[in-house]
Amino acid sequence: MSKVALVTGASSGIGKEFARYHAEKGGDVVLTARREETLKEIKAELEKEHGISAHVFACDLGKAGAAGELYGRIKKAGLDVDILINNAGFGGQGKHIDRALEDELDMIDLNVKALVSLTQQVAQEMVERGSGKILNVGSTAGFMPGPNQAVYFATKAFVKSFSEALAQEMQGTGVTVTLLAPGYVETEFAERSGLTGTKLVSGGGATPRSVAKHGYDAMRRGEIVTVNEKMLGFAVNWVIPLLPRRSVLKMVERMQAK
Repeated sequence: MSKVALVTGASSGIGKEFARYHAEKGGDVVLTARREETLKEIKAELEKEHGISAHVFACDLGKAGAAGELYGRIKKAGLDVDILINNAGFGGQGKHIDRALEDELDMIDLNVKALVSLTQQVAQEMVERGSGKILNVGSTAGFMPGPNQAVYFATKAFVKSFSEALAQEMQGTGVTVTLLAPGYVETEFAERSGLTGTKLVSGGGATPRSVAKHGYDAMRRGEIVTVNEKMLGFAVNWVIPLLPRRSVLKMVERMQAK
């Protein structure tokens, strides 16, 4: 029987490429995001090109209780999730006090609350079966504070800490947890987050395909944390922690400023 991968935020960018890569390996997919028509188009593409089964469950995971409702719908359809890829999330440029509080709280709801809720429900069943893999999409933003994207960076710091702790808790259960922490990726993220025109995006970034493949392969190997670029990984793990905090804050602030 094909392994079933649940991919959140599957309608575009890295999420879409995760679904494609898993389908290429012969695995079935459960696709979720807000844009149902786009998901149906991806479903048709994957089923035609790879002969797998794709299931569409459109929803807004940022809404209260949506993660639980989604998982209930998946179970009602008779599906067991073998691989969970928590990819859905968004950011937002600007000083915290200048941004709409509703937008900041919505970011926490999706980037943190939905991820935690879905992870717990799926992980419980994985542990009962004695196998499963979880891939949480974080960011190198989670390794440092982020002036001009204060809440986004904070949510990714949470995802990093949560994923590493959960990876240790899952030891001996047959379930692994991996954190993918990419740098800037060329997706809709920059435009949707208001980052167009900042230094962060001016130099371009990695392709969604390369990042998805890197993260998926690391998940298969059971790695705990992986950064898609070696030099970037060295910087966030060994250089930035040793720099004066004010210097780091000013550097990140300049990168996020317009």
